Amino acid sequence: MGAWLVIVVVPLSHPLSIGHTPFPWECTAMPCEGVLHQREHMLGGLGVVIICLSVVVTMLTGFSMSAICTNGIVRGGGAYYLISRSLGPEFGGSIGLIFAFANAVAVAMYVVGFSETVVDLLKVNDALMIDETNDIRIVGTITVILLLGISVAGMEWEAKTQVVLLIILLIAIVNFFIGTVIPSTKEKMAQGFFNYKASIFAENFGPEFRNGEGFFSVFAIFFPAATGILAGANISGDLKDPQGAIPKGTMLAILITTIAYLAVAICAAACVVRDATGSMNDTVTSILQCNGSAACTLGYNFSICETEKCNYGLMNNFQVMSMVSGFGPLIIAGIFSATLSSALASLVSAPKVFQALCKDNIYKALHFFAKGQGKNNEPIRGYVLTFIIAVAFILIAELNAIAPIISNFFLASYALINFSCFHASYAKSPGWRPAYKYYNMWVSLFGAMLCCGVMFVINWWAAVITYGIELFLYIYVTYKKPEVNWGSSAQALHYTNALNSALELDTIDDHVKNFRPQCLVLTGAPMARPALLDITNSFTKNTGLCICCEVFAGPRKQAVKEMNSGMSKKQKWLTKNKKKAFYAAVAADSFRDGVRTLLQASGLGRLKPNTLVMGFKKEWRQASTVDLANYVGVLHDAFDFEYGVAIVRISQGFDISAILQAQDELQRLEQERLALEATMKENEFQNGNSRIRRFFSKSSKLNITANSSTKDISPTPQVHGGEYNQRLVESSEQFKKKQGKGTIDVWWLFDDGGLTLLIPHLLTLKKKWKDCKLRIFIGGKVNRIEDEKMMMASLLSKFRIKFADVYILADINTKPSKESWKFFEEMIEPYRLHESAMDVPTAEKVRRENPWKITDSELEMLIEKSYRQVRLNELLQEHSRSANLIVLSLPVARKGTVSDHLYMAWVEILSKNLPPVILVRGNHKSVLTFYS
Repeated sequence: MGAWLVIVVVPLSHPLSIGHTPFPWECTAMPCEGVLHQREHMLGGLGVVIICLSVVVTMLTGFSMSAICTNGIVRGGGAYYLISRSLGPEFGGSIGLIFAFANAVAVAMYVVGFSETVVDLLKVNDALMIDETNDIRIVGTITVILLLGISVAGMEWEAKTQVVLLIILLIAIVNFFIGTVIPSTKEKMAQGFFNYKASIFAENFGPEFRNGEGFFSVFAIFFPAATGILAGANISGDLKDPQGAIPKGTMLAILITTIAYLAVAICAAACVVRDATGSMNDTVTSILQCNGSAACTLGYNFSICETEKCNYGLMNNFQVMSMVSGFGPLIIAGIFSATLSSALASLVSAPKVFQALCKDNIYKALHFFAKGQGKNNEPIRGYVLTFIIAVAFILIAELNAIAPIISNFFLASYALINFSCFHASYAKSPGWRPAYKYYNMWVSLFGAMLCCGVMFVINWWAAVITYGIELFLYIYVTYKKPEVNWGSSAQALHYTNALNSALELDTIDDHVKNFRPQCLVLTGAPMARPALLDITNSFTKNTGLCICCEVFAGPRKQAVKEMNSGMSKKQKWLTKNKKKAFYAAVAADSFRDGVRTLLQASGLGRLKPNTLVMGFKKEWRQASTVDLANYVGVLHDAFDFEYGVAIVRISQGFDISAILQAQDELQRLEQERLALEATMKENEFQNGNSRIRRFFSKSSKLNITANSSTKDISPTPQVHGGEYNQRLVESSEQFKKKQGKGTIDVWWLFDDGGLTLLIPHLLTLKKKWKDCKLRIFIGGKVNRIEDEKMMMASLLSKFRIKFADVYILADINTKPSKESWKFFEEMIEPYRLHESAMDVPTAEKVRRENPWKITDSELEMLIEKSYRQVRLNELLQEHSRSANLIVLSLPVARKGTVSDHLYMAWVEILSKNLPPVILVRGNHKSVLTFYS
């Protein structure tokens, strides 16, 4: 290493920040300890390169930090706040924790640097208390206690202390420069100091590496002197104008410290030779003794240092600054000032960063440390924790192993700040409008890469450890998914990427190989019909689009108001319950009009629904003719708009709105009870007791057990007195569970393009349904059962659909049993017109008054279709009664030909008394292909 690089360690190493608190000028002892214990130095040009390279890293980070700081109000938390609000909680939470820990351990490093200097003085004066190591522990612990007292006293005391330390440090630096121009004495000349000489500077300008050291190893020792540019940002919560103070203070401090570093380094290199004996007798007595060195030309012969170890000169004397300065003890005072200033700044920074992290509740176990004390919300608990960590590392008294990791922690913070600035610019968010204009996104990216490179230059294994810790914390926070929304640039980039991807999809034509069910699900409020959403999610999750739709029918003003009030809540419910679906709502005059709007306008480009999923209208017989017409009309509309249709039926139905309302009422009553109890404790009035009795009387009518959470409908309420339908609750949760071994029976009765076959196939790919086997049922002829079975098996193999067996139903078109047909006739009896039993005028009048009724002629014309539905139910009961799920071809009613009640009777009899049934009908566009 360059000999004069030793001098660089005395100036402050952390820039000042100008703001509400006057000049918290941060310094570090780490370079003092690192450099003063190294014997390999580098001179001149490469030394300046090292300083400049360090300045480049800090300057680029300063630009990025200034841009982020001026893009909005900066609250407490320093680097954590800047990174988390830019890149989100995953990056912010991971770097915030290790940055707070790095500052806590840095306190120990700086205090140990101070303690070692004190112990050296005790040793020189033969005043050691125990031994060097234990004395370092004793002095360090006492020092941390005193610094803790200053920190806890408040920022005013810390600022005043920093000013005093700054003044001492400035005096020490000035003292050094004064010493360089004071004529050297013979004693100092013997130690290598000759004042400013061009020959000395020329000799020191070239590098001279020793003992295997090189440029990067020297850079690794020096660079920690350039850390600390976040000192001002770390106390952002205590600054009057952080947006103005942090950029100005940081950039000004970088400029001043750079000048100080370069000036001290160049001055020392121009005044002191590399090697000196310290003996005033080693003068040149003849020209033959001169070896051509700068010292030789100045009358001193230090050639013996080439073969023997010398104790003086820049390469050997660790107290060279004291020797050069006008008054040596002031240099010691400067070292004390630098170390204590840095320790105090880190002791203040660590708790504040940690408190900001804990307040955001990213790590719930650490929320204890979020609480502050006093008018300034001082993080007393954080101070105590930082004190414990610092004392623990001081007692170790061996920080050489941990020091590289700490430096890498700081560099990781710098890298993420640079990347935050780049990411925010790259995402092109309209909210990215920093007042600080002297930055460039690509320069910020270069700064991030440079920081990452410097991490490996300083210590590769420390860099690997740092990345490992950060990755672990990142994964942890990502997994926990804290409920925060800071408008990060990551969100902006997600939006930009999604938009670009959607636009790219529009440039590509659809292909049958890439077909996937993209479902419009008529759930209403998604939490009201969770089972319908669960079964749809089973075949769309990670495969296709799923949109939960709700129609608010009625007067426009009221419908719009009701719709707007709940949209955010319902989308949040989907997110919280990990349903990969969107929520969409429309206000319309009628249910059918609303669904028609959704069918036409839902989706974006290629991300457009192609399948309508709805629940079976279980209470169709009690519904008004208008409601039933709207329900059946929705099916006609879906086919008109070339949608596939799936109607799902489960035994208990889907709607659990009554249960949710009861839960909400119970929660309201529980809150009321707690409020009344609190009032009773404060005020023991007689009427309070009567209100409590009335409350409990009211509450007992519900006969249900309170549930502590209404986040999900999964907790099963207890059933008392018939208030809750327990089977309905269990039925609403059946598709959340793993289905176990069983079958999915596919009754593929019409060629609808393959949707009836594709949906069950997709189900078997999911974890909950993977143990279920596909059984395929198709119609056929008695004399061709085996041939048709082989043909169907071959077809399925070409489609690459795994199946357990194929069943050919030869008796599918036979008449149903008399009992079954009688049941069907009794079902439709209330809706028949029976015009055959009336005279013609009466029949016409009744038909005009009840156009929705089933006429005798209609029933006669559709008798074969009616027989088929009844017969299919018999076959379903015979073959699929024990299936986990039945997927069945949906019969289609020709518009204007089949009355609504007759069609609903078909669907009713077809799916009655069976396991969960999905009735599917594609739009006759092929969704399966043989080809790769």
